[in-house]
Amino acid sequence: MVVKVYGADYACPKRVIVCLIEKEIEYETVFVDGFKGEHKQPEYLKLQPFGLLPVIQDGDYTLYESRAILRYYAEKYKNQGTDLLGKTIEERGLVEQWLEVEAQNFNPPIFSLVMNILVSPIMGTPSDPKVIEECEEKLGKVLDIYEDRLSKTKYLAGEFFSLADLSHLPFTHYLVGSMGKAYMVRDRKHVSAWWDDISSRPSWKKVVQIHPFPL
Repeated sequence: MVVKVYGADYACPKRVIVCLIEKEIEYETVFVDGFKGEHKQPEYLKLQPFGLLPVIQDGDYTLYESRAILRYYAEKYKNQGTDLLGKTIEERGLVEQWLEVEAQNFNPPIFSLVMNILVSPIMGTPSDPKVIEECEEKLGKVLDIYEDRLSKTKYLAGEFFSLADLSHLPFTHYLVGSMGKAYMVRDRKHVSAWWDDISSRPSWKKVVQIHPFPL
């Protein structure tokens, strides 16, 4: 059964797609254009009542929220492809911890930066310099904690690549690329090495090649 991934060439669908590639799961994409409001149309709302991206359909099974999708496939196919959850309950706990850190601490400020720096000009709405400054400061504090963590372990949850690292790929790609804020990563020795490592994985290189970033 081929998994259908509904979304656009932005960030969260790529989080799901790189997981599917790591787990060696066949997939196809169904483009939903958020800039044109297609995610708010009745047909899409039948799949995702909150009108957010992405959604997957796995046969008769539908699931939304990108991190929930990551957990689902990492567990369903835990003996296939890359182990993204850890081999012990303690390792799994650390994966879950850092995946929550990404969702609750890393994602909010970097998401706001992407919206203000990259999306606002496309939508013809003004960026907020104060919000940009505040979010950059918040993100810097988060990355300082990452720097300390990554000075002790190769990856966030330990010595193995996991969902915790994978989930950072799409938005950090914007940070070091089109947002022009690579110094936030490069000025932190261990964060920089970690980024070079995870962004050079064949799965991520394939995602970037097949599904180019539009922003």
